[in-house]
Amino acid sequence: MHNPARPLDPVLRAAAFIVVVTLGFAILRTGGDILAPMVLGLVVGVILAPFTDFLERIRLPRGLAAAAVLVLGVMAIASLVFLAEPLVWRIAEDLPSIKWELRSLVNEFRNLIQGLAEMNREVEEALGASSENEDSDDSPAMPGFTQALFFAPLVLTQVLIFGGVLFFFLLTRKSIYGWLARFIGDAADTDIILQRFTKAERLVSRYFLTITVINTVLGTALAGALALIGLPGPFIWGLTAALANFILYMGPMMVTAGLVIAGLVAFDGLMTFLPAAIFLSFNMIESQFATPAFLGRHISVNPLLIFVSLVVWLWMWGPIGGIIAIPVLVIALVMLNVFDTLPDDAGEAQPAPPPGGRGAR
Repeated sequence: MHNPARPLDPVLRAAAFIVVVTLGFAILRTGGDILAPMVLGLVVGVILAPFTDFLERIRLPRGLAAAAVLVLGVMAIASLVFLAEPLVWRIAEDLPSIKWELRSLVNEFRNLIQGLAEMNREVEEALGASSENEDSDDSPAMPGFTQALFFAPLVLTQVLIFGGVLFFFLLTRKSIYGWLARFIGDAADTDIILQRFTKAERLVSRYFLTITVINTVLGTALAGALALIGLPGPFIWGLTAALANFILYMGPMMVTAGLVIAGLVAFDGLMTFLPAAIFLSFNMIESQFATPAFLGRHISVNPLLIFVSLVVWLWMWGPIGGIIAIPVLVIALVMLNVFDTLPDDAGEAQPAPPPGGRGAR
């Protein structure tokens, strides 16, 4: 039997930590259909919490304020889906021409490396590989109407889970913070932990508000530039770039690939790569100058932590994981008192509260 006076063996502690982390990832991965919209609802609730506080300050009842924020959020998401719909239909209509352009491009590269292709054919013959099915098209088919019908209930359930979690979190978040503070720390630490919850909430909200403004400017500039060079649907591409830029690294990569395909369809020669080059130029200016200038004084996180968090959450929950990766990381770092200073209500840096008890780092 373990003696409480003796510290636990470091090997046993490390093994227990590994087991707990592995089980946690397994649960998050397995229950992604339910847990992903729940966590997304909590993160969006943290982002929208200042709007709820504003409505409460103007004497609106808490339940009505939470419902108003939920309705406005759903309306904003529906508006974005409505604006993005033309892009989806345009891509669907252009799929045959996109496949033809890509096949032509592949054929051009194949002609350039004809010698390597000949060598590859000789190797296949030497290994006895069959080439009679080379021209068969094994690309996966588009999902049919029946598959879409079976998939619809899952999406509807996730939307309902997201909306329910968002509403009840906005309605009861202060009592939730109080319960967590009492559960995590001692009586002397409750105020410190509550302060960290408030700071984490404000920091994530400020981060998303700043990123939203930056992405809006990025999308507007890209739409204007694409309109000048004559690319079809420039404003839709600007909206797509603004939304995709919320997913660090992966979002810009997808937009770049899409603009390369759009350039293949719309232009010839070197003009083919001009839309993607314009976006990459704007994205470099945004990532290297604009974002550090506006966020550097509020939050500074190691890029390796950001990349690892993004990869892990994308692996677990796909696009939803990419959206919540940075807010979850910021909340965790604030709660662990990693930041040396925390921004106060006026936006000025104040020393972090002194650590103490179980709630501290």
